[in-house]
Amino acid sequence: MKKYFCIALAAMALGACNSGPQFEITGNVSGADGKMLYLEASALEGIVPLDSVKLKGDGTFTFRQARPASPEFYRLRLGDKVINLSIDSTETVKVTAPAGQFDTGYQVEGSANCEKIKELTLKQAGLQDDANQLASEAQAGSLPMGIYQERLAQMFKKYKDDVKINYIFAAPNTASAYFALFQKLNNYLIFDPLNSKDDVKCFAAVATSLNNRYPEADRTKNLYNIVIKGMKNTRAPRQEVVEIPEERVQETGVIDIDLRDMRGASHKLTDLKGKVVLLDFTVYQSAVSASHNYMLRDLYDKYASRGLEIYQVSLDADEHYWKTIASNLPWTCVRDAAGVYSTTVSLYGIQSLPSVFLINRANELKARGETIKDLEAAVRELL
Repeated sequence: MKKYFCIALAAMALGACNSGPQFEITGNVSGADGKMLYLEASALEGIVPLDSVKLKGDGTFTFRQARPASPEFYRLRLGDKVINLSIDSTETVKVTAPAGQFDTGYQVEGSANCEKIKELTLKQAGLQDDANQLASEAQAGSLPMGIYQERLAQMFKKYKDDVKINYIFAAPNTASAYFALFQKLNNYLIFDPLNSKDDVKCFAAVATSLNNRYPEADRTKNLYNIVIKGMKNTRAPRQEVVEIPEERVQETGVIDIDLRDMRGASHKLTDLKGKVVLLDFTVYQSAVSASHNYMLRDLYDKYASRGLEIYQVSLDADEHYWKTIASNLPWTCVRDAAGVYSTTVSLYGIQSLPSVFLINRANELKARGETIKDLEAAVRELL
């Protein structure tokens, strides 16, 4: 076995690579003769290489590392496929896997947390496949935008409820519960502690449980920092307690919006009179944002030359993240710093995100997302 990388990580309390109590990850990878297998640490700072071995005919391997002072995460990597593992003591974890299905067809023994992490990994892979299939149908035109968004939201909620009940709240003191908090869909966090009060509660449950056993661990402190920031971001600011007019947005006329883009320039919604406007309220830092913006980009590319404009209002708590994403979008992108507690959100009667509205060339609201069966057809009709 060739030692690929040996480093002490203070945050992970790994200690010296060849001294003190150790844990062991062993097993075999079939059909991988001549390929490199890597052991890596999934640290707070990022992925850290620890060791590697060139597999021989039977694919057997053994890695040993200093035991962590508190639960930590590691991964086996074969090419671009990874197996996520958790270690909290001097246990021996056995992994067997076929090279072709290394990240999904593996078996793990010796760790209940690693078994739960596998369950979560397979569930997330299934969710991603289902989301990709829905997006393909919508892009092909066989699934209207309204139905696509509704089904995606239902799928997303069902997944979160399952993981929340059966993995996070069922055992918040486990490494698998921590792992669940940071799962992603379309490269966005499924549980978003910066914009969702319910998701903050999930992070808080795990943070509290970890603090009971590992109060000095960097992961515990980091989790608490996330919870504190999330609580601040999702707390309704006192200055937002304002009188809201009895009459909300209606099918005729439009309530004006005046917000600034990432360069500080002001943009009024009513300044777009003469164009067909798709008004979109969204949170970029959400799992459905990428596929939603992909659909908007398709519409924009097709119909911008005919008079379609998109006025997109970000309700993100993280301003830097919003600016990063908005810089790559071709339409009008503004942000409401009050987030989901914005008066505009109340006036437009928004119940879920993303939420779209269609406005005709005369600045009249013609349709809202929940009533639109086919978004592209509705846009064409107004053009």
